[in-house]
Amino acid sequence: MKRVIAAAACLLMAVLAGCQTDITDGVVRTNEPSKGDVTSFGDAFDGLKTVSDVEYYASDQAVAEAKNQFRAENYGNAGALFFKATQLAPNDGNAWMGLAACTDRIHRFDLSDRAYARAFKLVGATPEYYNNVGYSFLLRGKLQDARSNFLKAYELAPNDPTVANNLKLLSSSVQNVER
Repeated sequence: MKRVIAAAACLLMAVLAGCQTDITDGVVRTNEPSKGDVTSFGDAFDGLKTVSDVEYYASDQAVAEAKNQFRAENYGNAGALFFKATQLAPNDGNAWMGLAACTDRIHRFDLSDRAYARAFKLVGATPEYYNNVGYSFLLRGKLQDARSNFLKAYELAPNDPTVANNLKLLSSSVQNVER
């Protein structure tokens, strides 16, 4: 029993010895090397990327796969992958825009409205946002709402071919109304 307690105490001391504490704020930092620290391979930490410097995010792979599925017109699969991306990185505006576009295509407008609301908070009033919302209204048959959003997108990006194509699509929808 004494050996178990002694082993536990040694283990606890080893764990605590590996932590760095800044007395000014009382926060324990274990992932930030001090000047002069070396890696387990004997290299200095200078020049190595820490977690905050990494340019890859966990949602990147899900977004890339979702875009491939969307281009292949697999909107349900794309929506599931965009949803996964929003869970991995809740502040990724592109993932929310993708999720909204997928839910538009499967006619789940209740979900797309929520996704567009979240996307607006993250990406703001961009031409892509207004273009996508306009297309959502076009799919719903709300042509006046679609037109107002397409015009907002056109004001922000008058040379964008996607916006111009959607305005042409809208005008052909108005001329060829089926009842």
